Amino acid sequence: MTTNAELAARFEEFADLLEADGVEYKPRAYRRAAENVRAYPSPIADRVDAGDREAVESIEGVGDAIASKIVEYVETGSVEELEELRAELPIDMADITRIEGVGPKTAGKLYRELGIETLDDLEAAAEVGEVQEVKGFGPKTEQNILDNLEFARTVGQRQLLGEARPLADDVLAFLESIDAVERCAVAGSIRRWRATIGDVDALVATDVREDVIDQFVAWESVDDEIESGPEKASVRVGEIRVDLRVVVPEEFGSALQYFTGSKDHNVSLRNYAIDRGMKLNEYGAFDVDEIDDPDSGQRVGERVAGETEESMYDALGLPWIPPELRENRGEIAAAENGELPELITREDIRGDFHTHTEWSDGNTTIAAMVEAAAELGYDYFGIADHAEGPGIVGGMGLSDAEILEQIEEIRAVGDEAEIEVFAGIEANVDADGEIDLSDEVIDALDVIVASTHSALDQDAETATERLVHAVENPAIDIVGHPSGRLLNQRSGLDYDVTAVGRAAAEHGTALEVNSDPRRLDLWGSAVQAALEAGAKIAIDTDSHQPATLEYMRWGVHTARRGWAEPIDVINTWDLTELREFLH
Repeated sequence: MTTNAELAARFEEFADLLEADGVEYKPRAYRRAAENVRAYPSPIADRVDAGDREAVESIEGVGDAIASKIVEYVETGSVEELEELRAELPIDMADITRIEGVGPKTAGKLYRELGIETLDDLEAAAEVGEVQEVKGFGPKTEQNILDNLEFARTVGQRQLLGEARPLADDVLAFLESIDAVERCAVAGSIRRWRATIGDVDALVATDVREDVIDQFVAWESVDDEIESGPEKASVRVGEIRVDLRVVVPEEFGSALQYFTGSKDHNVSLRNYAIDRGMKLNEYGAFDVDEIDDPDSGQRVGERVAGETEESMYDALGLPWIPPELRENRGEIAAAENGELPELITREDIRGDFHTHTEWSDGNTTIAAMVEAAAELGYDYFGIADHAEGPGIVGGMGLSDAEILEQIEEIRAVGDEAEIEVFAGIEANVDADGEIDLSDEVIDALDVIVASTHSALDQDAETATERLVHAVENPAIDIVGHPSGRLLNQRSGLDYDVTAVGRAAAEHGTALEVNSDPRRLDLWGSAVQAALEAGAKIAIDTDSHQPATLEYMRWGVHTARRGWAEPIDVINTWDLTELREFLH
């Protein structure tokens, strides 16, 4: 089955290749189409298969030409025009643009000047000093390329949570439709809501294993069967591998605990069990206190738990530990001491501060975004389009005069809205930690989100000083996506989260969990460090259209990975508390 993420990736590739070829305007149209395709709430391939061309063309940003390409790809697995572009520019664009500072235009220039197509080509050219000889490059850029090659080679091996989790939901829905399936769940890193995952792991409880395996590999969404046997199977759906394991119902809980991981959590939990005369594995929890050789077999001893995951922890006198916490960062000791956090949930969220409209690089109006927020049941909502500044894509930032003009429209929409509407801006944090807004603009705004978009190759000490300086600025309410990372593309700033968190706590500035699945920045361990330092966080979607307000799901689970409770997150607060914090 062709997934929406796969279609979106093709149009992003279109945009990159056109940009590398020096084409104006079209790349932006393809990127907008890609974003809308990725966010579409149901499989677009189903619309194509049903012959519903009108539905395909109704997707925002998808006109007749792009709709034709969607149909062509779903029906044939390729797009002729894209293949022609690939032939003209045979660049491994996805890999090369993961190098910090190397975008599509740069990749195109390197191909034309040096014939660079792959990371290996780029490494070879940089090692002999050829890159710095190209106009616009230099020794520093060349060294940056060499320094980032390892990152570029490794990150592309994992899928974004936001692309893999919707597929996991589809897998679960299909498995639940099989009569022989008694229980099913996802496992592995996707159940722990990691930002990137290797593949989708699913677990099924059934007494009819082979029947479930047969139906799974015959699922209409499967593109290729990788392998199958009496207890497990692996298939490819789109570009993602899905692994299924089937177990008997009485071992479902122990298998779910075991295969959820993480490895470090499981090792610590097993050691905790050993100290108490217990043995844990995928088959259950066993009392081996009276056994001379507890390692003589997997099922040695008296089995005391395993049908449910909760029973595995209960057998050790522990409460169930939420999957997001299972990273061996103190969760077992917290469980033992009754100090596990009451984690934030999606239902606790009352608003969103960082969203975009057509005033900068968004896809719709202020009114449409506010209406969508009201439909989600929010109490308040912030518009924060880009201000001018380095690193803003396509020069789409607003001048001070344009910001003041937009504030008037935001106020007008807010007067008619059912919810509180905040006039905000996303300012750029420059290399020194400053923002470029006039006092008049600062005074007129309700919320200032200040984000890093440029100079992301600073050393850790300089980057920390930069972010600390930003959070000390009384005009800044929220530091957006503090590292500036883009998953599978660039690593972003390396900085001391604890130091920045302490400064944020002292100066009343929130640090953002940016919910865009390409960012998830802050990430789990960074959230935990920031909270331990006393900082508050904001979970924002960075949405550019109404559909991506649903990115909040990824942000909430990322905050949960950082042990966040509702009190830690400013957009769970009521308006009175929130206004006090913002002012």
